[in-house]
Amino acid sequence: MGVEIERKFLVTGDGFLREARGSLRLRQGYLANTERASVRIRTQGDRADINIKSLTLGVHRQEYEYEIPVDQAEAMLDELCMRPLIEKTRHLVDHGDHVWEVDVFEGDNAGLVVAEVELDDPDEAFERPAWIGEEVSHDPRYYNVCLVDHPFAEWDDRHRHPEVRLPS
Repeated sequence: MGVEIERKFLVTGDGFLREARGSLRLRQGYLANTERASVRIRTQGDRADINIKSLTLGVHRQEYEYEIPVDQAEAMLDELCMRPLIEKTRHLVDHGDHVWEVDVFEGDNAGLVVAEVELDDPDEAFERPAWIGEEVSHDPRYYNVCLVDHPFAEWDDRHRHPEVRLPS
């Protein structure tokens, strides 16, 4: 069984851009979203995968991921996946002993910037970068699968967090 232990945080500024060692453009969509699991298709650069993830709330979830041909992934994204697709740029930042993935969302989720760190254990200590804000690991609104049904652009102002303004 594959297991993902991941913590998710809001980003409070653009300091991560100076620290990023690289970035990837991601395009992903969901073929299925049931009460128990989601099935996602993702392209990132010259790679594509299909991912099945449990919908358990929190930092510890079951996850299975398999590489698939990019042309097949693109066809599934274009023809089969629920709308809107999740489009974002992922910036990779080495900080302490971990790699942080900072996702800058586009399209219907523009203005949302979140950072994730994968851990080996839910209680593992990690160093927080200065640009990390509130933890949202237990808030389902920030799960990519939920951003399809309730994109950030549609969030009621009283439930929105401040947008991070990035340099053009």
